[in-house]
Amino acid sequence: MLVGLTGTLGSGKSAVGRLFEAWGADRIDTDELAREAVRPGRPALERIRENWGDRILASDGSLDRPALRRIVTEDSDARRRLEGIVHPAVLELLSERLDEARSRRRGVAVLEVPLLLETGLDEICDLVVTVDAPLEVRKSRVCGERGLSEKEFTALNDAQLSGEEKRSRADIIVENGGSLSELEAAARAAWDSIGRAGEGGEGSGGLWSVDLHMHTRHSKDCLSDPADVVATARRVGLDRIAVTDHDEIEGAFEAHRSAPDLVIVGEEVRTAEGLDLIGLFLQEHIPPGGSFREVAEAIRSQGGITYLPHPFDRWRGSDEAYLASVIDCVDVVEVFNARVHDPERNERARSWAEEHGLPVGAGSDAHTLREIGRGRVKLTPFDGPEGFVRSAAAGEVEGAASAHWVHLGSTWAKLRKRLPI
Repeated sequence: MLVGLTGTLGSGKSAVGRLFEAWGADRIDTDELAREAVRPGRPALERIRENWGDRILASDGSLDRPALRRIVTEDSDARRRLEGIVHPAVLELLSERLDEARSRRRGVAVLEVPLLLETGLDEICDLVVTVDAPLEVRKSRVCGERGLSEKEFTALNDAQLSGEEKRSRADIIVENGGSLSELEAAARAAWDSIGRAGEGGEGSGGLWSVDLHMHTRHSKDCLSDPADVVATARRVGLDRIAVTDHDEIEGAFEAHRSAPDLVIVGEEVRTAEGLDLIGLFLQEHIPPGGSFREVAEAIRSQGGITYLPHPFDRWRGSDEAYLASVIDCVDVVEVFNARVHDPERNERARSWAEEHGLPVGAGSDAHTLREIGRGRVKLTPFDGPEGFVRSAAAGEVEGAASAHWVHLGSTWAKLRKRLPI
């Protein structure tokens, strides 16, 4: 379970991170990664020197952090240039640490990031914990302990999201305006909440909760391991999921082998018209590039079900005139996609399905673990393709749109896969 830990400047998130580590978490501190990324001999330090000269170097050749801080706190363009140098280097180190944490399997890994929400890294986390304290308390701590001026504190504080925004986007909030013993008690309560969340959700009783659209690292724009997708789906209380990688099926097979009771094997196939058509209950890979009708025939030849995703999305959908010409190729319509941010587009899909008497489904279209379950449909229990279609005819769709910044996760996945290993 990956827990994102963040907080306002001077709130004490590192103290909370150390407590979580003492209680068994695998802690990854991106401040430490940032220091590692700019050590002497590292490419990032050389790029920083090229931008600001030797004045940012200490006498031993290491980075003079106070000198650099004074430069970037007074110049927003300089701060953005610095982030453009340091952040990619930190993300590369972060990817290595996450792989190491996964291999250790301690149960909980804590990703401690000051700008967790600002950079979109919260989207790879299962839970977000935010530490906060009153402004004057935080200012006193930072200026007293780190030697910053009030001007420097204000500049750094204003460069982050406000405490109110961070709190609104947190799953768990730790208050740290009092004593160390009070902080430890608040952190312990948060740790216990993390433990309860990790115990896993229970099924939905008489109806199954089903997410029909998600991706794994076998898609070009996703880094989620199939095993982590399965574990997350169970944790958020899903009874069935369809793994539907872009033009690939091995991720679905891998997930199905580990959880045949949970996973429906699927594939999201790009057609010659530039549209997507998902095949569910597949037995083998379908190559992209065939016409919409040819792809539908290939799905059905395997005994599979054709599932039309995001039919009216601004970027990935079509129009009613074209869909009318291939309506006989559609078995089930996705009427809620959590990555479609314009609710009218989803509502148009629902109206179109109802108008043509087609069964309905929903999916998160998750490309990060935290999105899984954001779109789901409640179905009566089914067994096989035919039973699924009968259940979908009376499906109850529910969900909430993912945040716009989830697309940063997809973009990072594409970039990460292009980086040298």
